Amino acid sequence: MGKTHNQMNKKSILVAASLGLTQLIISQSASAQDSLQLKDVVISATKNDQKQSQTGKVVTIIGKEILDRSHGKSLPELLNEQAGIVVSGATGNPGQNKSVFFRGAASGYTVVLIDGIVQNDPSGNGGAFDLRQFSIDQIDHIEILRGGQSTIYGSDAVAGVINIITKKGGPRGNTIYGVASAGSYESYKGTIGLNGAVEGFSYNVNYTHTKTDGISEAAAPAGSTAAMDKDGFKADGVNANFGIQLDKNFSVNPFLRYFYGNYKIDEDAFVDGSLDNHSILKQFSGGFNSIYKFNTGKITLNYSYEKTSNDSQSSFMGFPSNYSSEGSINIVDLFYNQKINNKLDLLLGLDNRDLKLISGTNSPKTNIFAAYGSLFLHDLSIFNLEVGGRYNKHDQYGENYTYTVTPSINIIKEVKLFGTVSTAFKVPTLSMLFGQFGANLNLKPEKSQNYEAGASFSFADEKFNLRLVAFKRDLKDAILYGATGYDNVASQKDKGFEIEPSVKLNIFNFNGYYAYVEGTNGTINYLIRRPKHTFGLNAGVQATENLYVSANYRYFGKRFDTNFSTYAVEELPSYKLLSAYAEYALFNKRVKVFFDAKNILNEKYNEFIGYSTMGFNFNAGLSFNIR
Repeated sequence: MGKTHNQMNKKSILVAASLGLTQLIISQSASAQDSLQLKDVVISATKNDQKQSQTGKVVTIIGKEILDRSHGKSLPELLNEQAGIVVSGATGNPGQNKSVFFRGAASGYTVVLIDGIVQNDPSGNGGAFDLRQFSIDQIDHIEILRGGQSTIYGSDAVAGVINIITKKGGPRGNTIYGVASAGSYESYKGTIGLNGAVEGFSYNVNYTHTKTDGISEAAAPAGSTAAMDKDGFKADGVNANFGIQLDKNFSVNPFLRYFYGNYKIDEDAFVDGSLDNHSILKQFSGGFNSIYKFNTGKITLNYSYEKTSNDSQSSFMGFPSNYSSEGSINIVDLFYNQKINNKLDLLLGLDNRDLKLISGTNSPKTNIFAAYGSLFLHDLSIFNLEVGGRYNKHDQYGENYTYTVTPSINIIKEVKLFGTVSTAFKVPTLSMLFGQFGANLNLKPEKSQNYEAGASFSFADEKFNLRLVAFKRDLKDAILYGATGYDNVASQKDKGFEIEPSVKLNIFNFNGYYAYVEGTNGTINYLIRRPKHTFGLNAGVQATENLYVSANYRYFGKRFDTNFSTYAVEELPSYKLLSAYAEYALFNKRVKVFFDAKNILNEKYNEFIGYSTMGFNFNAGLSFNIR
């Protein structure tokens, strides 16, 4: 039965503290090198062309070097290694649904962007983008913004933003690149891509095919010796983008993406279900980004059309049960950047979203219009400040507003203090407003008040880095499904902190994090499926010019989950995962052979009740880049 407090035992705390001190004296991983040292990299997700050194927002960059060493991982697995992020299902059956829990917020409170354009799934109850749709091999780098970001990105940006930057056209001429790998559970992955450029035109086109037999999604009931069937999947994804430079000031960048996934699924927790059970996910998106630059500013127009469908054949109590949903979204985002002087920048934008749901015989739709803006004061002696606001008009519930105030102070070159006070919101989804079950047209948006403060330190020419951040979030009018359907009846209060040290010494590199989060849902003083304590360490060494090896350790503390067999809340024990990676470069580093081993200790655990997780598993293969 569940307990009312989730406590880490003293031994675990001492281990975490000891390892945390060790981080300060050893070295930094490539991840920290990319995410903490690149202070002059422009963060595109801020829409203000801010450098990390100028912004008070908490930003992590997962750079190209890390992605090139992650071909054996999925995108959910990679995000699950970041401070403050827990991806539910990341280490379960590869085809299982994945949910992002960002800083204690529930799934659906994180916005995913692709090349700065909001992604959404209007066909789903939560509206969240499905991370299974994107392969590591199609990504150039990832920007992660922590905290409420609704002023710039509107609905759902309550806990943070994940901006996936896709690979673009390469240098003049043509480059063929790709990845081929195989591993445990009869898993295979292949990616082939082509990019290049000629005068005024660039392109990148890639295709990824993934297949695995997987493991049983449902865990076997206690005492059962019955064999559980494997729940594998096959998926294909195409990503294409182009760059057209019409003149020295004006560029247009069209894109097309398509994904198809066929996933075997089980009936429920501890229930295997019919062999015919499956879910077919299809997603298409297309659009363009266009930029017109002039002496002191630029105008950007983003347009995206996205259509998603999910056809599921499942079962209930052994009887077939079919479900299908389809939705589309049109997004137009027009914004204007103006440098008023060398210390002050202005951002003004308009955002319009048309959402449509196809559910049974209904085709409900809604429109969301927004106007937003911000002023960015930077490099004023040691001071930077961003203030912004957003007006949002929804054609069902009406109007709401949000704001952000983000100051930062560079006390000296090596020390920065920062903070943010902001509000954020999440609009009710089309399923909540118009769906077949429990719809309620009187729903209001969920709203949050957010606070954040921290400091970052960088010494010895950025070889030693440390970031400390504390946060607090109060969410009200949260939407829950109750006896009469959906209603604004819940509240949630979260608070926590993150510690991210890193060091780099010669050929050694090392980084780590410790994240703490606690929260209450009304009178319940715990968070379902979200551990209070998470801890990670990554150590790597460039052993020779061509050989790189690393080890990764992660700890997930105790957490609560609902056992739907008994409808009781139970406490799940903590677990730890040890992984290792090695790569060797050949042919002037145009070809790399890699081996990625996960859960080396073959830890037995459950992410949540009634579902399986993977034991020891591995991927091996090669990546190539031929110009």
